[in-house]
Amino acid sequence: MPSIRPSRLPLLAALFITGCASGPPFIDQMQPEAVSMATRRGQFEMNCPAATGEMLSRETVQPLVQTWRFQGTVRAEYTIGVSGCGQRQTYVVICPENGAGCFAAGSRQGILR
Repeated sequence: MPSIRPSRLPLLAALFITGCASGPPFIDQMQPEAVSMATRRGQFEMNCPAATGEMLSRETVQPLVQTWRFQGTVRAEYTIGVSGCGQRQTYVVICPENGAGCFAAGSRQGILR
């Protein structure tokens, strides 16, 4: 069985620690940006600067197509409710893992009664 040279132990330890310190999952990292984006869009569309956003659901979505030549992009999809001024809307915000930024895919609106 091969032995590890003592001079390589600090390098192996550093690699191990770096691998463990990758930070929170992607879906957690992007959630504040997604809520902020949906809230700003809702405030504009409803003409209601006091509107607030609330996370309704979220999921990580794998790429639809993956081949040996093409690797699709994993993305986080958030459903966010925005309400204020007697109105409410639901937005789907998509954040690709490749760092291209988030975008609001659509909305459904309703009137509070």
